[in-house]
Amino acid sequence: RVLILDIAIPLFSEQGFNGVSMRNIANKVGISAAALYHHYPDKQSLYLAAMERAFADKAEGITAAARQPGSIEDRLYAFVKSFTKLMANDPNFRTLFQRELLDGDESRLQLLADKVFGEAFKAMTELASELDPDGDPHLLAISMAGLVLFHFETEPVRRFLPGGLKKHGNLKVVTEHVYNLLAHMLINKKT
Repeated sequence: RVLILDIAIPLFSEQGFNGVSMRNIANKVGISAAALYHHYPDKQSLYLAAMERAFADKAEGITAAARQPGSIEDRLYAFVKSFTKLMANDPNFRTLFQRELLDGDESRLQLLADKVFGEAFKAMTELASELDPDGDPHLLAISMAGLVLFHFETEPVRRFLPGGLKKHGNLKVVTEHVYNLLAHMLINKKT
């Protein structure tokens, strides 16, 4: 099962859900289609398992960072660092996520929201509630993630835009920038 998922993740990332067949995955794994169906009854269950595997340890890291003991500043920094590291270091996951957003299949998006992203997002909204008690925690959590995610989504063109520097792709530079922006807007707002 682990080998199947490890082969399926980059295939789904490169070709999308609709671009990959169960037969194609079975061939890449070196097993029969019947053997693949023995482990996963359909492509959607395989895809969901692949997404869960691609995000599982990352979700734990994001959740732990947002909920760690310490000041709100420490937890915000830990969250931004953890989420930035995820987006920077796992292009397969990032591409899978982007493909899902573009494809827009509501049943798969609902499954991903419930089974893959739910607990991490809950931790993010808890952090957002503390950062801005008078604001909308859902929107703030989406905005916090978006600040990091969009940086990596636009990387192919961003580096050619006026003022684009090589260092803007550095994990630490992105982490510091997003943290400072959020801290300035939210934490300093309280004082």
